[in-house]
Amino acid sequence: MSDLKPTTDATFAVDVLQSAKPVIVDFTAEWCGPCKGLKPVLRDLANEYGEEIAFVAVDADSNPELCKQYEIRSLPTLMFFQGGEMRERMHPGRRSEMSQQIERLLGAGA
Repeated sequence: MSDLKPTTDATFAVDVLQSAKPVIVDFTAEWCGPCKGLKPVLRDLANEYGEEIAFVAVDADSNPELCKQYEIRSLPTLMFFQGGEMRERMHPGRRSEMSQQIERLLGAGA
């Protein structure tokens, strides 16, 4: 997987809210250094959990309505959506920590 699937103000409802499986949304920006550092971790997690979870990216600069709606105050911001609702803001971190968060969230949704 080269990059997370991009989603926008216009496609978010279909890509995230109507998704049959849980979705991790990465609010990011091209100029954001920490966002760039997180990308390889998210790609790796998407390769591991791609059957169970969809991974999408929102360019914060190009999608101000989503940022306003979900009160994005800093980048990167990760959110876990399930059943059309935002269930949790995730903490970007090391791969092992994020894997544990995902496992916990998947277990909680079962």
